Amino acid sequence: MALPHTITVLLLVLALVRIELSTCQVIKAKVSCLDCKSNTDLSGIKVLVKCDKVKKLAMATTEDDGSFEAEVPSDYKTPPTVPSNCLAKLLGGPNQLYASNKIMVSQIVKTHDSNTYTISNPLSFYQSCPSTINQAKCEANNNWASSKTVDLPLPPQWGLAPSSYYIPFFPIIGIP
Repeated sequence: MALPHTITVLLLVLALVRIELSTCQVIKAKVSCLDCKSNTDLSGIKVLVKCDKVKKLAMATTEDDGSFEAEVPSDYKTPPTVPSNCLAKLLGGPNQLYASNKIMVSQIVKTHDSNTYTISNPLSFYQSCPSTINQAKCEANNNWASSKTVDLPLPPQWGLAPSSYYIPFFPIIGIP
């Protein structure tokens, strides 16, 4: 009779041992678009969270309204009481984003809630190249040349691969 009760207690103890009490510290914030229309979908934008003297990074992805949540990165099993010198940085999104260094990085500060943090300055970006950034910088990134190769028509009877596989090759003839 005591054996089933002992097994039940043992399984209950093992289940409780595996449960880790969480003192999770969460960063809750929003990103904003400076040149978008209202109600623009801001989902899929990546935000990186990095704390000083911590090797781990935290990554968050924004929701439709631009809000995101991320755990404060910690190297310890129980996080320290106050994260030291943490920064949030706007990494990118599904489309090209334009931002200056001042508006894409923000310090993380404590809120009134005990385990919640937010950013000190809003993380902002532009969807098109703004006039405040030098126009030449934006145009320089868009002036990529075409990478198409020249394909000379070869008769299909010859059974050769397309000429673009042969043309870029320049044999080096020299004395070995």
